[in-house]
Amino acid sequence: MDDLDVPVRASLWSDQADLSEGNDLARRYRPDVNLFASARGDSTAALEALAGLVGPGEQVFMLQVPEIVVPDGLAVELAAPGVQMVLARPVDAPDRSGIEVLTAADAAGMHALATLTRPGPFLERTHLMGRFLGVRIDGRLAAMAGVRMRFPGHVEVSGVCTHPDFRGRGVGRRLSAAIAEDIAAGGSTPFLHAWASNETAISLYRSLGFELRREMNVAVLVRAE
Repeated sequence: MDDLDVPVRASLWSDQADLSEGNDLARRYRPDVNLFASARGDSTAALEALAGLVGPGEQVFMLQVPEIVVPDGLAVELAAPGVQMVLARPVDAPDRSGIEVLTAADAAGMHALATLTRPGPFLERTHLMGRFLGVRIDGRLAAMAGVRMRFPGHVEVSGVCTHPDFRGRGVGRRLSAAIAEDIAAGGSTPFLHAWASNETAISLYRSLGFELRREMNVAVLVRAE
């Protein structure tokens, strides 16, 4: 199976194993880093191990091409189709004026911006997953984009969001292009995910050089009642 078909699994068992918890049958990102989890196959033992990683009141996100098998003891809170896109050509050199590398000192502001705009699961220490770029306007963090999952040869663009006060200025587009350019310059292929219904985002990423690769199954799992 291509690693891109199971990006969570590919990341948790390789480049981001240090950000995970679990065992060789099932792993998840640490609860303060992100909510994605994966079993290493659909065996009874692997699914039991996955269920054991989800505590009362917790959520985990599943993201993969294969059909998602829900372990006993867990229930589906949300399921919706997603798409995966991969950069097919070099991005046009973006205007990097005002773009800065965000650091741990910006973590609270990054978390606040993501909480407001909801680009996807973004927690107190999601910034540990990789490089993030941002733009400030009038001293405020107006927009950001960064990386999330990574495994050999591929790095995911994620966390792209713009404060409502600063939308319509093309800042998110510039940041998306800049982070994709940085990933490619490091020798990896940028990829990303979007809800299948988010035609605006898909159109934006197409304009940057990303092409649809596969439809993805997405589910949010919680402890069963």
